[in-house]
Amino acid sequence: MQTLGIKPPSSGEDGQPEQGPGKDLLPLLTGAAVAVAGVGAILALSGTDSPLRGPFTLFFLLAAPAMAIGVALRGLEPFARAVVSVAGAIALDLLVAQGMLAVHRWSVGGGIVAVTAISSLVLLLVLVRRHHGRTARRRA
Repeated sequence: MQTLGIKPPSSGEDGQPEQGPGKDLLPLLTGAAVAVAGVGAILALSGTDSPLRGPFTLFFLLAAPAMAIGVALRGLEPFARAVVSVAGAIALDLLVAQGMLAVHRWSVGGGIVAVTAISSLVLLLVLVRRHHGRTARRRA
């Protein structure tokens, strides 16, 4: 049986952790992705005619559920987590669309709201589960 663990950061010659070029850009790219996804959701809900509405909304529909699923799967390797997160996001989007079509309530705004609500619920459940896990460990 293999035990999964977190490796300690490797140290340079001066004893400080090594920083790669990707480490500095990760928070910047994350912030940019959140901004683009947020603008996409706002453009879709407001009905603004913009050439960026389609691509930004599609990015939101993939990024929001993928992020929530990715947070839930933090024990996986990064590549596996990315693949499963994107596949789960596509599946969630298709299930929302199919459900809305089945009940004859399809709308773009409704789909955005439904995907946002489900993604937020998944993220909230993961955070609550982690919070309860920490509390149980502290009591023991």
